[in-house]
Amino acid sequence: MSGPVVHVGAGITCTHGGQVTIAPGSPRVLVGGQPVATMSDNFLVAGCAFSIPAGPHPCVRIQWMVPATRVTSLGQPVITQGSTGLGLAADQAPQGPPIPAVVQPRVVAL
Repeated sequence: MSGPVVHVGAGITCTHGGQVTIAPGSPRVLVGGQPVATMSDNFLVAGCAFSIPAGPHPCVRIQWMVPATRVTSLGQPVITQGSTGLGLAADQAPQGPPIPAVVQPRVVAL
């Protein structure tokens, strides 16, 4: 999906408002002075308040399914604001799409 490239300082939340932290696997390619986010990075969620009747069931990580198709960083597709992802609970239950709200506006990928 096309859109502005996501970097490690981007403001991403899970569907329930938990903050996503990006642990870059390859910090060599920078946009806006920060490493770009790629499919191989770890996207960890903290502070998700989602709960079901059986108890808390928060998002713990984001798994991206549709990254940029034509732009890579060291062989890994980059994540864009238009990329499709899914929040996952600890038991891998899907929780909803992530929301990349604040990204750098200058570098766009297809």
